[in-house]
Amino acid sequence: MAKNLREKDVMMCRSCGNEERASEGYPCSDCGTFVCIICNFRGVTLCKSCRAKRPEPPLTPINSTKIDWPEH
Repeated sequence: MAKNLREKDVMMCRSCGNEERASEGYPCSDCGTFVCIICNFRGVTLCKSCRAKRPEPPLTPINSTKIDWPEH
């Protein structure tokens, strides 16, 4: 007569969409939603919506440093 209770300790990663254990992840740096530990190991600290709000970083440096090489 006892029901078989199955608790679920998973959360959906707001960056990649995978379901991971709630204890194995970190909050988004901006809004605090769940980001899994795999994404965190890859260097992702923001969820998809927070990444979409931020502008893309430039591919090349804006101010290039002039290198003063001696002439031979």
